[in-house]
Amino acid sequence: MLPVESLNGVATFVTTARSATFTEAADALGISRSAVGKAIARLEARLGVRLFHRTTRRIALTTDGEAYYASCAAALDEIAAAEACLGSAAHLPSGRLRIDMPSSFGRLVVLPVLLRMCKEHPDLQLTMTFTDHFVDPVEEGIDLLIRFGGLHHAEHLVARKLASQRLVTCASPAYLQAYGVPQTLDELRDHRSVVGFRHGQSVAWRIGSEGTNGSFIPSATHQLNDGDAVIEGAIAGLGICQMPMSLVRHHLQSGALQSVLDHCTQHHVDIHALWPQTRHLRPKVRYVVEELTRLAGQGVFD
Repeated sequence: MLPVESLNGVATFVTTARSATFTEAADALGISRSAVGKAIARLEARLGVRLFHRTTRRIALTTDGEAYYASCAAALDEIAAAEACLGSAAHLPSGRLRIDMPSSFGRLVVLPVLLRMCKEHPDLQLTMTFTDHFVDPVEEGIDLLIRFGGLHHAEHLVARKLASQRLVTCASPAYLQAYGVPQTLDELRDHRSVVGFRHGQSVAWRIGSEGTNGSFIPSATHQLNDGDAVIEGAIAGLGICQMPMSLVRHHLQSGALQSVLDHCTQHHVDIHALWPQTRHLRPKVRYVVEELTRLAGQGVFD
């Protein structure tokens, strides 16, 4: 077990690593600049490595310092999370929550839920980003992800299924009037399409009965890397698209889009909440995940 002074040195090191200068670190810690410098020097002597590159104006981590910082910061975050779980107000969400969501689904479905949470819990602060490609929350410093589809990129994350949605293949009435309504998969292959675009490739559609692989490569006449843009392209008559029901339901009801091949497009896509593995799930993350799960049980995400 490390002595108390060593643990103090670790806390000083992490604060300093997050600062531009020893003076800035000293202000954050409420101690003198010389005390910070001596604490870092003692830590470097104990470890036998140099942790910082020092100049007259700035400090920067060495390669060894970066590796040590990653471990120390994670350990201190674990301690902070454990302490946050204690006390009578541990169940109340507070602090900053960084959450990343698919662009269309995030704005249309999840955002209203999160805004309501913030109104009910003023101490909860959100940083929200909207991206359709998978991002690693550990590397990007994100607390919570919402994602469609499988978990092949997320083996190192904790996942909770929120809901499942049917994928709808649809197009505008004007397009179908001009090009015809496909009745078979062979006819669908000959149609123009508006597809998602990820990592330099078109996103495959799922066609066929539930429980089969059903991967279908559309013509990809138009490739767009944003879900809203895919839907707008289909409404504009550029071709057929396939999207989760929640994103096109309103357009189907209004008549802006019309579903096709309903008899052979019965695949569903899962929606998951994902977060980095930790011994102590922070109250803010736990609250949001549990609230999303509760709302999903009420059909909010269907």
